[in-house]
Amino acid sequence: MEVYDILEKVKSGELSIEDAQLYLRREPFEEMGYAKLDTHRKIRSGFAEVIYCSGKTQQHLLQIFSRIYEQEGEVLGTRASIEQYELLLNEFPNVEYDSVSRIIKIERKDKKHIGKIAVCTAGTADIPVAEEASQTAEFFGAKVERIYDVGVSGIHRLFSRLDVIQSANCVVAVAGMEGALASVLGGVVDKPVIAVPTSVGYGANLNGLSALLTMINSCANGIAVVNIDNGYGAGYIATQINKLGAGNEE
Repeated sequence: MEVYDILEKVKSGELSIEDAQLYLRREPFEEMGYAKLDTHRKIRSGFAEVIYCSGKTQQHLLQIFSRIYEQEGEVLGTRASIEQYELLLNEFPNVEYDSVSRIIKIERKDKKHIGKIAVCTAGTADIPVAEEASQTAEFFGAKVERIYDVGVSGIHRLFSRLDVIQSANCVVAVAGMEGALASVLGGVVDKPVIAVPTSVGYGANLNGLSALLTMINSCANGIAVVNIDNGYGAGYIATQINKLGAGNEE
């Protein structure tokens, strides 16, 4: 529950001043022994804590997932395996899993989506990272336009969708190999471009390092770069930018 909701409930008489005071005095995290859930993150940043599923034991994942869902009414996890999905499905029949992005979630169905984020990939092999970005942004309330397989080896494909890309509040450019897509997009849009290097490519791609270095060294303006394969990070930042751009749509 956010501070605004608490104040509204006090105003309407649903919540006493004393109960509201107790709620606000709670520790800003929940101690679970093996984890400290950041229960005030949504109050501070606007978005609740997200679970990085990879590497977590079954018991830890199940308990963390349960607590966030209990508190927020929805929950998002990244880098989840099919085995983790099957574990959570036993407890939460409404849990959803996407094997491409490895996103696992329970999401409110009445959510309003605002603004527009254009998520572009250089190739089809970049789609898993792009889907992590797209689905993260959608979970946090953004409209997403997917524009896939528009890399520089056939740049006419990109230009055919340029009107859609230019109308977005933010652009996410997901590319492996040499990572040139971000520079091209940076030169044709007047909105921020978030570049996501992927580990897609042959030997000298160095698991995404060559794309990362290209993006960092881009001469185009307005480009910011996240870590290799970090679709979640790009989707999160894009959502924040989109909220500013959407303005009074909320």
